[in-house]
Amino acid sequence: MSKAVPNAAPIFDARGRAGAITFGLVGFLFLVELVSGILQGYYVPLIPTLVRHLGIETASYNWFEAAQLLLSALVVPFLAKLGDMFGHKRILLISTVLTAGATWWLAFADTFPTFLIAFALQGFYVVWLPLEVALIFDRGRQTGRGPSQTRRAAGFLVVALEAGAIIGDLAGGNLIDVFGHNVALTLTVPAIAVTLVFFAIFFGVPESQPLPGRSLDGRGFILLTIGLLLVTVGLAFLRIAGPGAWWVYAMMAAGILVFIPWTRFELRRPDPAIDIRVFRQPNMWPVQITAGLVGISLLGAQAPLSTFAGADPKSGAGLGLSSGGISVVVGVYLISLIVGAVLFPFLSNWTSPRVALIIATFFVAAGYLDFLLLHSTEIETLANMIVAGLGSGALVGALPSAAAAAAPRGQTGVATALTNTTKTIGGSFASSTFAIVLAGSSVAFLGENVPSLGGYLTVFSICGCGALLAALLLFMVPRLAFADSE
Repeated sequence: MSKAVPNAAPIFDARGRAGAITFGLVGFLFLVELVSGILQGYYVPLIPTLVRHLGIETASYNWFEAAQLLLSALVVPFLAKLGDMFGHKRILLISTVLTAGATWWLAFADTFPTFLIAFALQGFYVVWLPLEVALIFDRGRQTGRGPSQTRRAAGFLVVALEAGAIIGDLAGGNLIDVFGHNVALTLTVPAIAVTLVFFAIFFGVPESQPLPGRSLDGRGFILLTIGLLLVTVGLAFLRIAGPGAWWVYAMMAAGILVFIPWTRFELRRPDPAIDIRVFRQPNMWPVQITAGLVGISLLGAQAPLSTFAGADPKSGAGLGLSSGGISVVVGVYLISLIVGAVLFPFLSNWTSPRVALIIATFFVAAGYLDFLLLHSTEIETLANMIVAGLGSGALVGALPSAAAAAAPRGQTGVATALTNTTKTIGGSFASSTFAIVLAGSSVAFLGENVPSLGGYLTVFSICGCGALLAALLLFMVPRLAFADSE
């Protein structure tokens, strides 16, 4: 295992030498991820207000999130490939313009269809982190310390992301009152933030150096999009139509089958949309599968955790926390994500990147499997979430960094982006499955059907076992993978 050395290189080059990862570069990208976090947190406390503003039912709000997840799963690989071809900064700017336009549209959308379209298009911001990691890695590749410096930089970016989510949550919940419940005025705040971050990228971020002579595999991306579309839409309708709808399974099966001719087609292409030969290497495929398995808990478990924290314990499951108590649980979890992201580079330096990834996934597994024994008090729940959050926070930045380190030059964008896509698919699968599990295990309480303890424990078991499987898969990664070349 690699150990830290006394004369280790500085975290970032302060003098801006050619090819170095500088404080300035990371600082400007920190601002980008801060705004990304604000977008993720700002609208959550506004859900009741937006529901009334649009004249819809609360359950209909789920369509906004589903549409945004769907669009992000489809466009992120394509945009990342364009970043590899034409420069990651250029595509980062284009995605920021699209996100800004959609966010301004949201401020003035007053019907369900217009808000749905604008909210979905806002999902272009999801490509920011993969592009940033690819840009940072390409910038530091020639120094010989690109992998380690990218891990450190990604940790800082995750700190910005989670801090932005906290800021967004607090700002959205308070500004609606400050502006006298003026929805349009309240929603201009994130639009202004995205607009300003465009200039931060334009003036503060240097361009990467793409390989010349690249081509865009249009047919490959069309097949990939069809497959992803069928799978993700099938997962969304599984949640709505329920497990008895056979056509949902047929749709998902058709999507999976599309990947068979797509794989054969890509293997014949000189410059494929996704280089299958790279992604079946032992230092790449476990990372991509881990992203999907961790997405089960990272994206799919948050709603069950919130409902569990607020459920009346007299129903047989729950902690009976108020909205303030639930906010404390969520806040502690977010802070643990930040701590995990900060500690991961040091753990990688003390052990090795591979071992650090394995430890992080074991933390996620332990945090959720602990619920099987410890779930009766707020302290027990907080302890479980801190353990899971430390591992999850480490993995949010570590997985795209590992994918970038494993990818050859010219494919870092696609490699990092696919960790996001697989994570999104894992989260979509979990969201649909958990909704079915909790509904199928419900019990009658005060005239309503509420999830049972067995249903919640099944959800937490799936999260824990998914992370445990990911940890086992990472043992197949070569021992010195993702390490610096020096």
